[in-house]
Amino acid sequence: MTTPSQSQDSEDGGAQAGSRPARGLLAASRAALHSVGSWIVPAVCVSCRAALSRHDALCAPCWGRIAFIRHPLCDRLGVPLPFGGGGGPIVSAAAAADPPTYARARAVAVFERDGVLQQLVHGFKYQDRHEARRLFGRWLVEAGRELFADTNLIVPVPLSRRRLLWRRFNQSALLAQEVSRATGLPWSPNAFVRTRATIQQVGLTREQRRLNVRNAFAVPSRRRSVVEGRNLLLIDDVITTGATIEAAARSLVAAGANRVDVLALGLVTDPRAITL
Repeated sequence: MTTPSQSQDSEDGGAQAGSRPARGLLAASRAALHSVGSWIVPAVCVSCRAALSRHDALCAPCWGRIAFIRHPLCDRLGVPLPFGGGGGPIVSAAAAADPPTYARARAVAVFERDGVLQQLVHGFKYQDRHEARRLFGRWLVEAGRELFADTNLIVPVPLSRRRLLWRRFNQSALLAQEVSRATGLPWSPNAFVRTRATIQQVGLTREQRRLNVRNAFAVPSRRRSVVEGRNLLLIDDVITTGATIEAAARSLVAAGANRVDVLALGLVTDPRAITL
């Protein structure tokens, strides 16, 4: 995959070569600052705060408590499956019975009640704790690797203005920014918007969630050119019932998007955890 940053390197050619000493000095300065920072602020596990040798990481016990999603999985919904299908894409019974508007969804790990991932995401989302942000970015890049070749633009699920003012940040936008920084793919924080405020999804049933976000997203006319004919990668924090990403994908496709894939940190697979 050729990213925008790689294309720019190719076009600048000789100009880039002349700046190599400066770039080397900059890299050395950053390494020195990182070393000093590590001495001032010791590295700890972003979950349990146990001492580590590097920042933005988990200790082995906390890492072992996360159910990372690996193949085999449903090619459409991204849910883990108990067995493979001979090497080709597998579509689960749920996806075959009710195909989503989006093309493919991928998630880092199963979102388990009282699990390490839930604690990290809730701290990030509700308690303004961002120490796991870079770790989240690395995880998302690994989980979404097969999606990037088909991506023209990364877009986060938007918050309502009221919730954005209250929370002061959109967690999905921060995750999209991390993925963009790591892959070189462009991202747009304002490609589409929430057309109305919705109540918190936490505690709602599957049907209540679907009704809560129905027609809650739209692409403003002035932004249609951003999504028309493009392959979009939609970023969210957690896929619970899929209601939010389905409603968001519908609005993007209605505005002319060629394709929408989805990438998230967590994926709820246990119906009993829908109240998360």
